[in-house]
Amino acid sequence: MNTNLFQLRHIGPRTNEQETMLKTISVDSLDQLIYETIPDDIRLASKLNLAPAMSEYEYLNHINELAAKNNVFKSYIGLGYHEAIVPSVIQRNILENPGWYTAYTPYQAEIAQGRLEALLNYQTMVCDLTGMELANASLLDEGTAAAEAMALLFDVRERAKKKAGANKFFISEEILPQTLSVLQTRAIPIGIELVIGDHTKFNFEDDFFGAILQYPGKHGQVYNYADFVTAANEKDIKVAVAADILSLAKLKAPGEFGVDVVVGTTQRFGIPLGYGGPHAGYFATKDEYKRSIPGRIIGVTKDVDGGRALRMALQTREQHIKRERATSNICTAQVLLAVMAGMYAVYHGKDGIEFIANKVHTTATTLAASLNRLGFKNKNTSYFDTLLIEVEADILRPVAENNKINFNYIDKNHVSISLNETVGLGEINDIVDCFEQAFNIKDIIVTEFVTEDAIPSAIKRNTSFLDNDVFNTYQSETDMMRYIKKLERKDLALNHSMISLGSCTMKLNAASEMLPLSNPQWGNIHPFVPLNQAEGYQAVLKNLEHQLNVVTGFAATSLQPNSGAQGEFAGLMVIRAYHQANGDNHRNICLIPASAHGTNPASAVMAGMKVVVTKTDEKGNIDVADLREKAEKHKDNLAALMVTYPSTHGVYEKAIKEVTKIIHDNGGQVYMDGANMNAQVGLTNPATIGADVCHLNLHKTFAIPHGGGGPGVGPICVAPQLVPFLPTNPVVATGGENAITAISAAPWGSALACLISYGYITMLGADGLTNSTKNAILNANYIKERLQGHFSTLYTGEMGRAAHEMILDCRAFKEKGIEVVDIAKRLMDYGFHAPTVSFPVAGTIMVEPTESESLAELDRFCDALISIRKEIDTATKDDTNNVLKNAPHTQEMLTSDVWNLPYTRKQAAFPLSYIADNKFWPSVRRVDDAYGDRNLICSCNPIEDYMETEA
Repeated sequence: MNTNLFQLRHIGPRTNEQETMLKTISVDSLDQLIYETIPDDIRLASKLNLAPAMSEYEYLNHINELAAKNNVFKSYIGLGYHEAIVPSVIQRNILENPGWYTAYTPYQAEIAQGRLEALLNYQTMVCDLTGMELANASLLDEGTAAAEAMALLFDVRERAKKKAGANKFFISEEILPQTLSVLQTRAIPIGIELVIGDHTKFNFEDDFFGAILQYPGKHGQVYNYADFVTAANEKDIKVAVAADILSLAKLKAPGEFGVDVVVGTTQRFGIPLGYGGPHAGYFATKDEYKRSIPGRIIGVTKDVDGGRALRMALQTREQHIKRERATSNICTAQVLLAVMAGMYAVYHGKDGIEFIANKVHTTATTLAASLNRLGFKNKNTSYFDTLLIEVEADILRPVAENNKINFNYIDKNHVSISLNETVGLGEINDIVDCFEQAFNIKDIIVTEFVTEDAIPSAIKRNTSFLDNDVFNTYQSETDMMRYIKKLERKDLALNHSMISLGSCTMKLNAASEMLPLSNPQWGNIHPFVPLNQAEGYQAVLKNLEHQLNVVTGFAATSLQPNSGAQGEFAGLMVIRAYHQANGDNHRNICLIPASAHGTNPASAVMAGMKVVVTKTDEKGNIDVADLREKAEKHKDNLAALMVTYPSTHGVYEKAIKEVTKIIHDNGGQVYMDGANMNAQVGLTNPATIGADVCHLNLHKTFAIPHGGGGPGVGPICVAPQLVPFLPTNPVVATGGENAITAISAAPWGSALACLISYGYITMLGADGLTNSTKNAILNANYIKERLQGHFSTLYTGEMGRAAHEMILDCRAFKEKGIEVVDIAKRLMDYGFHAPTVSFPVAGTIMVEPTESESLAELDRFCDALISIRKEIDTATKDDTNNVLKNAPHTQEMLTSDVWNLPYTRKQAAFPLSYIADNKFWPSVRRVDDAYGDRNLICSCNPIEDYMETEA
């Protein structure tokens, strides 16, 4: 046994276990199983042309050698990115802890109370600092959060009677350049006209529905926006503000100005720069917009015993419900990063955040005074952390870079310098030295801080924040460590048991893939540094792009989209640009099968397309005749087809090449959703089936951990004709020669997280990737076979095989009074997270075991479902007091003096013998979703407020 092979560690079933499983499903070999599963005409004829696999030891040496090629300067570039100190207690116990980074999105609230509490803390922090009433549980970055703000204000404009037809959106010229680019990308397809200008000269005309301001401005000037907002409100123009969250500890909260939305990034609350991401964007707004807010909101509700419980509230999956009527396609948040940022506030507390903000401001005023002594004027009359200096930039730059310092070089005569929490007197003197050396000025030494305040009293903060107990209790490391552990114990993550969510691919996130994320040579690189300072990153990103090109069969890749839904949008925008370049501006029809993921129609509408739904047949496959009819009907205006392969129903549809040909014959392009790419790698690929563009969920197929709901990375890979249109960035150019504007804020999206997928592919190599796919298919078909006779599989291929996932039909159990949600909650008592519930078919569960699970774990899962099936058999429709309806059972129930249930404690909590060896206890009983939506509380209110609401 070659223990150097990483695939030996990644793939769960041992060779002898594979033989047992193959025998169970009645095939002689893995190759026979693949033959019976994947259509002949799309199987690859040769293996992937990738470099030989590295061992874990070789890879860690390799990645460290690449890290050494990154030249880590002190970067004072700003523009929304600042070096931050990651508290060690948070790095070790959250970022590096699989109990936090391998958890799934908290759709099953009873086994996710820990991260739900952490996210509630985050929301409270954001509400307190912004002065707004409501915040969500994070967006992707500041740029995309601003775009969501614009979309929300555009959506709600109809409520302002004077604004029914208004389509102009004002953008202050102080906006960050990358935010402007993302706004441009989002505005054009949905008919928003952007007007960029000086906010002090803006005419509040009736054809404007909204505006966005930057606070402080992009080069550091802090404006008093009160009069602007008052004038806008008088004209029913809604205002969004993009605000630096740390500055809000010293600046008046935007909510006090009367704004409608506040957005930004929480990166500087203890999140590594990571060459641009991942970071948690924040979004806060008024309570009246709670039905329109994008993304996820964590709310307070109660469980069946009346106890306090947390859950995702309101439109937690808006796009799945509203589909093409959704105003956002947000599906992934940045949960792990939001948890870290919230914990940063918990650890430092109110006094600590004030101290850090004061320190940053003091370093800025001290530097301003020091440079003034040298004769360099700061043009900012009011500022928090950024100076705008008049200086000959061409003379200063080479000296600064020789001293390993980066400034923001605006033009030949202006440089901005943004300071951060890592700056002390030593760093101030280093900056001053650069000016002295460049202009041959006599040395001065800064020996003490200047205590002047550069913030006018009219915009100074005078309201309190972070007053809740959680922000004033855990300031010692001992207390903080125990608080983090207390929350971790409430969550079921992949380090406890398999998470078999269909379409979500919860596979091993190997330690060797994760280790580089803690290396400051990867973490402390600003996304806008010169490319020669990021040679290690550039090597990894280019290699990863090449690897993904090989895997997909396509010509080029953009890593910029930082979620799967963003990848969908990016792919469709590239298709849109391609048609426009060909003079086909009228092509705007997007065909989408009825079985498609909910983000597909939402993304199509965001890209300015009209959705036409095509039918599926009784076997769950695309109805080819209906598709052909609609493609031919709309051939003059057909833009694209969005298709998932294998299908959302877990089947390799044999007609896929016929489907893609129909689209091409009628002038359209084929977009393939990469949600199920884990069933393709090494065996087939999007190019072979006839697609033109696909997005890949690196947080699914390529091992980036889900982190409780994010980070995600959703790059797009494209055929040759689409390469020129790949997205760019206004600060660091990326993409094609006719690139669309930015999809996300950073040039390469969440670059730090891309290290994980690079490690995954590099250590597996061609054989390991292919074997992973084969074993994913093996594991799924083994579960299908073991459950036969207990649960029926709704859809299979022509030879009766499933792909890497399957849909189990639970609709017949309604006759017994048992709903699919009862099965989901009962699985918690057996120590398992439920599979995907009621998607894509109501009343079903979709199971995907992945390749990482061993035979023993698969058997435990099957044993649990079979045991539940027997419990269903004993249920009756009239008896709701049974073990399924009462699930999950908490430790508090089991240890109570009173037990009045018609089954034993053992039946409730230990129905199978394996459970006693590793029991997981849900921390609350079944939550009341309806109550939580009727009585929305989404911040850390005192318990008295909760009880008053309940009354």
